[in-house]
Amino acid sequence: MKKFYLLLFILFTVLSFSQEGFQFSTHKKKIKVPFELINNLIIIPVSVNQVKLNFLLDTGVENTVLFSLDNVDSLKFKHIEKIKISGLGSGNTIDAFHSKKNDFTVSGFGDNNHEIYIILDQEINFSSHLGIPVHGIIGYEFFKNNFIEINYSRKILNIYKNSQDFSINKLKQYDEIPISLELQKPYIKTLTKLNDKDIKTKLLVDSGGSDALWLFEDKVNILSPKKYFIDFLGRGFSGNIYGKRSRIEKIQIGKHEISYPTISFPDSLSLQNANMVEGRNGSIGGEILKRFDVLFDYPNKKMYIKKNTNFDEPFNYNMSGIEIQHNGLQWIKEEVELKPKFVNTEFAVIEDREKSIKYNFSLKPVYEVSNVRDDSPGANAGIRKGDTIRKINRNWAFKYKLKDITELLQSEEGKIIYMEVERNGIIIKVRFELKKIL
Repeated sequence: MKKFYLLLFILFTVLSFSQEGFQFSTHKKKIKVPFELINNLIIIPVSVNQVKLNFLLDTGVENTVLFSLDNVDSLKFKHIEKIKISGLGSGNTIDAFHSKKNDFTVSGFGDNNHEIYIILDQEINFSSHLGIPVHGIIGYEFFKNNFIEINYSRKILNIYKNSQDFSINKLKQYDEIPISLELQKPYIKTLTKLNDKDIKTKLLVDSGGSDALWLFEDKVNILSPKKYFIDFLGRGFSGNIYGKRSRIEKIQIGKHEISYPTISFPDSLSLQNANMVEGRNGSIGGEILKRFDVLFDYPNKKMYIKKNTNFDEPFNYNMSGIEIQHNGLQWIKEEVELKPKFVNTEFAVIEDREKSIKYNFSLKPVYEVSNVRDDSPGANAGIRKGDTIRKINRNWAFKYKLKDITELLQSEEGKIIYMEVERNGIIIKVRFELKKIL
């Protein structure tokens, strides 16, 4: 399925000078951090200048970026200067701020002189597409000095002071893969079978991309398969990203072969603002990475992978053709029936059978259609961009988490989906069947 967010490469117009970086504030050799895995993306709890936030852990970015500041008015910054940044997407550069000397901490692993890039554009956020508040992304600075274990199967992040603190016997269970650090991002060499041809590929290891694979067409060796469809791939810092979605025969990463993964080929317009390293052919994202438990050893330029329980999961995609995002909150009035009262006496138990009802008012999510793929089941059923979703399979939409809706729309071919949407005050009921193209 098309999973969101993606992202990407960031091209900053200012230089970032090295700092001492993250340090342990504890005598322990390991710090354990539970994380949420949503749409294949790792969300960790952090503290920025003593304010608790959620950040995406993204090996595909160099600098720490902060956005979605609506609910964090108490956050203060020092030493701010205005800059412009650009990245994937079809748009131009956007305004941002560069701030120095910030305190950034993850469970006793912190940097009290951290540089942050602050984006004020409200269109750039992950929260609406992931269904939980996500305030920013952190990349290279988090990984550069330490040995990091990402246990996708248990949703645990372990931070070690160095590689010697990780069990040698456990390390023998992993496949060692050399990485090159270029523009402060990790790259590996893989063998990709595409159109019945084995191609050596250099790929960015991008934990901030939720798709399985991205490849860049070069009109010589890398050409998309004949069977594909045009899809909305996500949004980068410079606008929307479109391209082809397909499957390839296989990819080999270290000793492991992965058969028939889904793949995306972003169009050239979306790539025009990206800062490419020499020889790069694409990226590996979370849909593949989640199938392994992964160790990153930036100081020694190594990465280790071991298959986990996710390895044999099918590579699915959104078979409805509609993308759904969180669009604020609404007050919902819900009936709550109070339990009957029982009174114990010396001779009997008396039950008060009079029905008693009270009403609770609570804030619930509003879901909106953010994109509809042409000639898809959702489009052919009459769903349009901007529709507000009221019901899914005859249940109120606000009773679902966004990730549950996402999983439903990629669940199985032939599954019937009933939706009730609202458009310009009019209620529209639709029915469609999930359909595979690839």
